[in-house]
Amino acid sequence: MSLELVEPEGWEKPRGYSNGVLAPAGARLLFVAGQIAWDADQRLVGSDDFPAQFRQALANVIAVVEAAGGKAADLASLTVFVAEKQQYLVALHELGAIWRELVGRHYPAMALVEVSELLEDGALVEIQAIAALG
Repeated sequence: MSLELVEPEGWEKPRGYSNGVLAPAGARLLFVAGQIAWDADQRLVGSDDFPAQFRQALANVIAVVEAAGGKAADLASLTVFVAEKQQYLVALHELGAIWRELVGRHYPAMALVEVSELLEDGALVEIQAIAALG
């Protein structure tokens, strides 16, 4: 099973995400709750290190997908919530390297949302996802 990336004709190809992702008929949808940079014991890792927290939060999303029998390439949609957009922008190059290490060159539909704060004290990023499992 593979996801079909959807880009409207005539639009410039986006970098680092897809405008749309179509899951094939019969795919099971997995809705992944917002994941922050917790380790397996629910201790926040990376304190004030945005890239370290992004890596852990993304790894947690992938761990949930794998627990359901999927893989990173099954990610259809991600919403990334950040407490400070500027931290994301400053770290963008490093985040791209982390993404390619953990997910490869698969880019689901994504949105970035800056929020006034996240629920967990010290959390800098939270990632919510939808995966389509074959």
